[in-house]
Amino acid sequence: MVAPSPLNEVKLDLGIILAVGLVLLLVQGRVLDNLLLQLLLLLSYGVLGMTWIIIRTRRVIAKITRECEQRPDAP
Repeated sequence: MVAPSPLNEVKLDLGIILAVGLVLLLVQGRVLDNLLLQLLLLLSYGVLGMTWIIIRTRRVIAKITRECEQRPDAP
């Protein structure tokens, strides 16, 4: 049996961000009339989503690193 990946939570976050982004892409044309505002909305959502994924990934990697350093049998 294979152990679950420690990055499964990050994968779930990424899936949610992508799904909401797709909905936002489909809806933004009806919500905003200005093309520049539409672009700004999608760009800011993309940057915020990317930042969130980077932060979550770094936290998980740091946690794994700490756990490996605390175990005496770690390679």
